[in-house]
Amino acid sequence: MNKIYPSAAQALDGVVRDGQLIAVGGFGLCGIPEALIDALQASGVKDLTVISNNAGVDGFGLGKLLETRQIKKMISSYVGENKEFERQYLAGELELEFTPQGTLAEKLRAGGAGIPAFFTRTGVGTLVAEGKELREFGGKTYVMEHALLPEVALVKADVADKSGNLRFNLTARNFNPAAAMAGKVCIVEVERIVETGEIAPDDVHLPGIYVHRIVHNPTPEKRIEKRTTRERKV
Repeated sequence: MNKIYPSAAQALDGVVRDGQLIAVGGFGLCGIPEALIDALQASGVKDLTVISNNAGVDGFGLGKLLETRQIKKMISSYVGENKEFERQYLAGELELEFTPQGTLAEKLRAGGAGIPAFFTRTGVGTLVAEGKELREFGGKTYVMEHALLPEVALVKADVADKSGNLRFNLTARNFNPAAAMAGKVCIVEVERIVETGEIAPDDVHLPGIYVHRIVHNPTPEKRIEKRTTRERKV
């Protein structure tokens, strides 16, 4: 089975549609699938509910989809670096399901593991718990959170082999494996593609069984995944 597609647009073809629940990997601008986000914007699909730790920044990452009004709802943890996000939300033009970061990660992990819901103490007594089931365990109150099951997951990895086994680059791994496992269809953007077997088994961070389509993007901008240093004053 050939999982490699010649372009991000072709990888999305026949998979994305209006009104979907889509998970997008990344943390800030680290480990985001830049080419797939651009292709999603170009596809013109709309009324999307997007699961992502944040919504990019103005003019980059998921911020592009906010500018074109293709996102109707965000399920996010951190949203503080996007002025257009703020404007749309305060104007009532964008829905937001604000989710603590650890809870968001666990909701995706649970979805990928086939766990429909779980209890956590995070958010108890706050607006995060409003309308949700509460239960006591050991004399402490917990809130029930439901797993997330996105129809499509768009993720970024450093290396893939032709079978879809993935290796991520350091902290750019972040939410990507959890998003990939939860998605019914997982499309991954990678900087390098190698032959099956070239990635040592112990170096496989995510097995290819979770990956359905692969896109090669050897030169992403990666605004944040670069080491910067300053001269030390003597």
